[in-house]
Amino acid sequence: MRRLKEVYSYREMIAILVKRDLKARYKGSVLGFLWTLINPLFQLIIYTMVFSYIMRSEIEDYYLFLFVALIPWIFFSSSVHAGTGCIWSQKGIVNKIYFPREVLPIAHVIGQLVNMILSFIVIFIVLAISGRALDLKALLLLPVVIFLELFIALGITFIASWLSVFFQDLMQIMGILVMLWQFLSPVMYSVDSISEHMKPFFRLNPMTPVIEAYRDILYYAKMPSVESLFNAAVLGVLLLIIGWFLFGKLEKNFSEVL
Repeated sequence: MRRLKEVYSYREMIAILVKRDLKARYKGSVLGFLWTLINPLFQLIIYTMVFSYIMRSEIEDYYLFLFVALIPWIFFSSSVHAGTGCIWSQKGIVNKIYFPREVLPIAHVIGQLVNMILSFIVIFIVLAISGRALDLKALLLLPVVIFLELFIALGITFIASWLSVFFQDLMQIMGILVMLWQFLSPVMYSVDSISEHMKPFFRLNPMTPVIEAYRDILYYAKMPSVESLFNAAVLGVLLLIIGWFLFGKLEKNFSEVL
């Protein structure tokens, strides 16, 4: 709790780092933050063309089935992939001034979260244009699912970022691991298509219940299952606690290695 209070006292620094990251991402571009909306829109157009005319799927409105899961996945993958090197990329300030090092992965993940929330604007516009109804009661649970995914992304980013300080090769390996992780998550397919004997292994993937919950709310317009929410909550809190604990134990050695 003492460490948590200390990190909270640096909330202004977190906000400054998030703003800096968001500004730097589109610095020099003409459209600026509009790219946050344009990128997912172009992705939607591409997926619609591919899965409507080239690779036809039996799933109704497959492009929407994929899109409502892909946007949350991009948030998770970009948080973990780029977040793996967030300590190394800020080693200048890590070696010069004191602050809780947890600030760096937290700021990075929150920056990715802002991008995802803005991308949800495109999802809701497309859902409205397509005429798909939404369950308002289920929609109230969307912030809960977002927070659960935030816990998972933050916990794994904590683990990956401190590991990369001591094993720099992890920053190169993580891109491959995240790609593999996507294929092991039900982003492009339904859990129902997985054989029964493989489902228990897929349930160990923390992103499986999260993606199922997003899809239930936004695609099927129904309340997510209690099992999905419970599994996501347990895995999210567990990963966050483990990541926070390991990061806090080893961060005192960062300056010696960097």
